[in-house]
Amino acid sequence: QMNFEELSDKEILDIANPMMDNLMDASTEIDHPRHIQDFSDRMKEIVTKVRLQQMCENYQAERGFFAARETVAVFKRPESAAIVWKQFFTKAQGEFVAEMLLIHKNGRFLVEHTMVF
Repeated sequence: QMNFEELSDKEILDIANPMMDNLMDASTEIDHPRHIQDFSDRMKEIVTKVRLQQMCENYQAERGFFAARETVAVFKRPESAAIVWKQFFTKAQGEFVAEMLLIHKNGRFLVEHTMVF
C-alpha cells in the first residue's frame, strides 16, 4: 500500500510534473487519448472526447495556451497527494491556479482530479 506521506515533495513532483506537462500538451493539441492516459477510471468517464474538445476550445479562445507553471505547494495524506501550481497563459493576464490530485492504484500513479481556474 502506497503512503504518500512517506514520499518527499520532490518525489511527488517528479511524478506529477511530467503528468501535468503531458495533460497540458495534450490539451493544447486536443489529443484525447494522450490527455486521459494517466487518468483514473472515474476521470476517464468524466472527460469524454466531446467534453475535452469543448473545454479546450473554450479556454484556448479565452485564455490562449498554457505558459509558465510554478509549484506552490504539495499536500500529502496517506492515500493521495494534492499539488498546486501558479499557472500562466499566453493570452489571459494574471495568475491562475492549476491543481492535481494524485493517487496510486493497481501499481500506477493516476490523476484522480485536475483543474485550472
